[in-house]
Amino acid sequence: MGFDIIGLLKDRRSIREYIPKEVPESVLNSILEVAMWAPSAHNAQPWRFIVIRDLALKLKLAEAMARRWKRDLAKNGVSERDRENLTRASVERFSSAPIVMVSCLTMVEMHHYPDKKRQRIESIMAVQSVAAAIENMLLAAHAMGLGTCWLCAPLFCPETVRKLLTLPSDFEPQALITLGYPAERPLPPPRKSLKEIVHLNGW
Repeated sequence: MGFDIIGLLKDRRSIREYIPKEVPESVLNSILEVAMWAPSAHNAQPWRFIVIRDLALKLKLAEAMARRWKRDLAKNGVSERDRENLTRASVERFSSAPIVMVSCLTMVEMHHYPDKKRQRIESIMAVQSVAAAIENMLLAAHAMGLGTCWLCAPLFCPETVRKLLTLPSDFEPQALITLGYPAERPLPPPRKSLKEIVHLNGW
């Protein structure tokens, strides 16, 4: 019987709680290697992954992002009490995951154009490429019995992430992925019907 890829796709969930079990280096490398096989514009492979295991660094990164988020929440009119609760939960979620990975893109090997319009499109193509690699990673992790959660927090504070992790200047933080063995089994969230998302033209 062949591998049930459809079942794997439908069974994956975003995991926010993990058991305190270390992820073997070989397993992590296998997941990252699958990410490398994602399609990318021009085959430029513009993804870069920062792997963080150290608890002190995870906590430092989580707290730095939380401070920035707290300021944004204040601008949104969120009460001080709710700001504290939200950011505290965020720090706990990030720092308690066995592994945190920051997904970045680099434009170094992408095409470069003299006009802003084409260059903006090229940047979007790089973002799409990195997203494809992240999806590969999430599915590979699930297939190996691990859980992940894809979080876009770095998009709101890229300079904070870049400075704290001393990233190269061409690394643009895109997402934060938590990874570990799941301590929960969330129910599937609702999905739109095909009629809502598919538009047939010319059939």
